[in-house]
Amino acid sequence: MLALSPAAGDLEVLCLGAHPDDVEIGCGATLLTLAERPGTTVRGVVLTGGGGPRETEAREALPRFVPGAEVEVHDLPDGRLPQHWDAVKQTLEDVGRRTAPDLVLAPRTDDAHQDHRLVGDLVTTVWRDALVLHYEIPKWDGDLGAMTHYVGVDDATRARKIELLDASFPSQHARDWWDPEVFGGLMRLRGMECRAPYAEAFRAAKVRLDLGSGPQEGAR
Repeated sequence: MLALSPAAGDLEVLCLGAHPDDVEIGCGATLLTLAERPGTTVRGVVLTGGGGPRETEAREALPRFVPGAEVEVHDLPDGRLPQHWDAVKQTLEDVGRRTAPDLVLAPRTDDAHQDHRLVGDLVTTVWRDALVLHYEIPKWDGDLGAMTHYVGVDDATRARKIELLDASFPSQHARDWWDPEVFGGLMRLRGMECRAPYAEAFRAAKVRLDLGSGPQEGAR
């Protein structure tokens, strides 16, 4: 298995979530790892929850994982994003005009939840020059599948992710899927798949590898 690392220097990361806890569940351990990397800046965009009781959770969670992270929360209707396609697209386009991320973290395009799926579908129509990694969210629907990219993490990072999830989203504690064994078990499974103690897994539709002297002028 070939291990790849981003080049040294500044790295701008954009995290997209349909709901307040999507990003932290899907890639919280990855964000904890990125937080240790010099020159990394992180911005979160959450499409639902604005103006409601979960907005505070959404605004406070990401900076716990990455100190200094900026978060914006929008008020699109939870569970109904496909019916508001134009508004979702416009929101992402507006964010796209203000950002030029190197890495975008977004839900999977085949996620069983319709809100997640729409955000995953639209992300590559807005950010065409960034590496897009689609994260996974465990759920009752049982939609987990094969992944293409992994971020290995150690036991301390696994434990810290779960600790911060519980501290950040008390509104979700009563849900039957909100379980440290669910979150930790998935990370152990993905770690086994990439020969790491634990891992978060992602899917990428298109990745360009510059293995020689760099891309040729005009290359696509």
